Amino acid sequence: MKIEVDYDLCENHAQCVFAAPDAFRMNASDELEFDAEVDDSLREDVQSAADACPVQAIRITG
Repeated sequence: MKIEVDYDLCENHAQCVFAAPDAFRMNASDELEFDAEVDDSLREDVQSAADACPVQAIRITG
């Protein structure tokens, strides 16, 4: 599964990190980092992360 994050929209609320910590994380500068490709077994968590994003910056593309 592929994930895209629109960094122009992302405001680093970190709701995705709570919903899918195996795919999303905050770095030392409190900026979002994520794995662009993750195993399909994480689909439910990543979808929850996309749904939880207050600015809808996350998209599942594959």
